[in-house]
Amino acid sequence: MLYLIPLIIIILDWLSKDFVLTSLIPQEPFEVTSFFNLYLTFNRGISFSMLRANSSQGVWILIALSLIICCAILYLYQKEKNVWSKVALMLIFGGALGNVIDRLRYKVVIDFLDFHIGDYHWPAFNIADSAICIGVALLLWQSFRRKK
Repeated sequence: MLYLIPLIIIILDWLSKDFVLTSLIPQEPFEVTSFFNLYLTFNRGISFSMLRANSSQGVWILIALSLIICCAILYLYQKEKNVWSKVALMLIFGGALGNVIDRLRYKVVIDFLDFHIGDYHWPAFNIADSAICIGVALLLWQSFRRKK
């Protein structure tokens, strides 16, 4: 049943990215609230544009690395007993696959969620990135709970 989590993430991620690709002009913010914009941008790296892949080989290296991580997550999932840790792993798995799909389709990752305070903007991200961050936070929370 938990295998539905990555499927839901991938579908929501795909639909949201298709929506912004057809609705927004790249690099032009669409203000939703005073602290949140939809802002279409193309990420050639990993989180926060680190490790930019500026060549086709770089894109394939990032895809391969992501798929290796996905395999490791599936291995850990099989070994894990705690249901919340399993949920966390499926969140990370779904988010990673969502971004791999982007790299396969576009050679970049589509980012569009832009939160800001005044002129300071958090790096744009997407639903897949959100799932990864929530999954990591949940894993950390579980690890601290286990130590008690």
